[in-house]
Parts: sequence; C-alpha cells; structure tokens
Amino acid sequence: MDKMEVLERALLASVTEQRRTRRWKIAFRFMTLAVVVGALVLNSPLDLVGESDGRAQTAKIELNGPIGDRSGASADNVKRSLAAAFKDTKTRGVVLEINSPGGSPVAAGLIYDEIKRQRALHPDIKVYAVIGDLGASGAYYIASAADQIYADKASLVGSIGVTAATFGFVDLMSKLGVERRAYTSGEHKAFLDQFQPRNEGETLFWQGVLGTTHQQFITAVKNGRGDRLKSAEHPELFSGLIWTGEQALQLGLIDQLGDTDLVARDVIQQEKVVDFTRKENPFDRFASKLGASVANELSQIVGVSGIRLQ
Repeated sequence: MDKMEVLERALLASVTEQRRTRRWKIAFRFMTLAVVVGALVLNSPLDLVGESDGRAQTAKIELNGPIGDRSGASADNVKRSLAAAFKDTKTRGVVLEINSPGGSPVAAGLIYDEIKRQRALHPDIKVYAVIGDLGASGAYYIASAADQIYADKASLVGSIGVTAATFGFVDLMSKLGVERRAYTSGEHKAFLDQFQPRNEGETLFWQGVLGTTHQQFITAVKNGRGDRLKSAEHPELFSGLIWTGEQALQLGLIDQLGDTDLVARDVIQQEKVVDFTRKENPFDRFASKLGASVANELSQIVGVSGIRLQ
C-alpha cells in the first residue's frame, strides 16, 4: 500500500467520522427541541384557565398592558374571555382586573360594547372593574362599562383624552441637503407627511378627527357612569388629567376602594375565584410580540402613529 492510498483512506475515514458526528448533532438538536417544545406545551396555560368543581364562583378576567389587536389585552382575547365567563352557569359575578395605560380606541370600544352586550344577555351577572396600578385612557374607557369600579387609593385613574403623534424633519433635511420626492394622486394623499412643511388646514382637520374620537370616549364614560360622575362640578375630568384612586372616588370616577378579594368576598359573596383570562401559548405570544414590534417600527418609519387612548 503506497503513501497515496494510505492518505486517501485516512481522508475517507475522517470524512465518514465527520458525517457520523454531524448526524448525531442533528439528531441531538431535534431531540432537544422536542423536549423543549413538550415542556412548553405541558406547562403553558390552556386557552381558558377556569376549572370547575361544581361550586358557584367569581369569574376573573385580567386586562394587562397596552390594549391593541396584537397584545394580550386584545379585543378578541378579552371578548372570548367574557363570553366564556358569562356562559359558565356557576358564575355569579365577573371581575375585570385592569392594569393598563390604554391603547387602541377601536379595541377599547369593542370590549366596552361586549361588556354591555353580555350584561344584557345575563342581567343577573354583574361586572366589576378592579383597577390595579393603572387604569388610564382606553383602560378606563373599558372600566366605565362595568356596573361598579374599584381601585386602590394609590391607583392612577382617568386620563380621558386622545393622542396621536408624528415628527417633522423639514429643517433637518434642508441642512443635510436631502430632497423629498413624493408622487401622489389625491390632494391630501400625503396627509401630514413628516418630510413636508406643516399644512395648517390638514392640522385642523386632524385635530377635528381627534376631537371626534375624544367625544366618543366622553359619551361612553358618561353613559357608563351616569349620575355618579361629577363632571358638572369638575369639567377637567375630560381634559386628559389623571388622578389617584382616592381622588377618583371623590370625582365619581370609581365607586369604592378595594381589590378583587374584597369584591369576591363582600360584593359577589363567592370567594372562589376562577380565572377565565384567555392565554396565548408561548409560540403565539412570541409571534405576536414580534409582529407588534415590526408593526411599531413601520409606524415610526411612516411617521404618523395611530390614534391612541393613552
């Protein structure tokens, strides 16, 4: 056997060993992935966490974080949770636990309407909103649909207003020697373009849109709170200001100071609390956050953010 043949055999053996090692690495990675996936599935919450043992119960639904179509506090998630809670024959009352800065006026309005619809279908089951650290803007919009609102004395409540934001880069572009070239069809198709000088007419129009949305918000709150709201004596209630729970009680924004335990024990009188919050599995949650992140970046690039109750 000459040296060349020995070298060829050695190289062949090396390649064979590398292939075998690669196969084992791939197999090991697949097995690891399978174990991780299995653990996530087994440990992830079901769509609806509520489990029944036949006893009467207080149904709880959590509304945490920004309200929007890609968040955990989306209209779809909360509406499904409400439907399941009201449908359960053991439910004696529903607590909506809120800790949110607000968000989409559309999502807030859809949840508000669903609470009213479920109350009409189930007149014996009342809804109690319980505000934690924060129940502001769109979150308060939703809370106002409840039969009663509770909060801690240090909770932040209110912020009944509307916001939308953009930037202007005209002067910066001029300094950099950058020219904006926009091709549109329709007089206002480049509406509020951040790369063009501000148009007073378009600004007034947009302010009118915000004003209309704000008025819808005010009307919903007035319809929900009724005479409990001391808006005649305190017109600043609708100015976008925010108050502590203690102040909110004096202004009629909430009914009492308290938490979920108090409502379940003393008001609904069913201390057994069952969570009906619709949970996303870990993969849906990751995809949702990724999609929300991309959408947010795109909105920043475009320049005009959507209307927010925030």
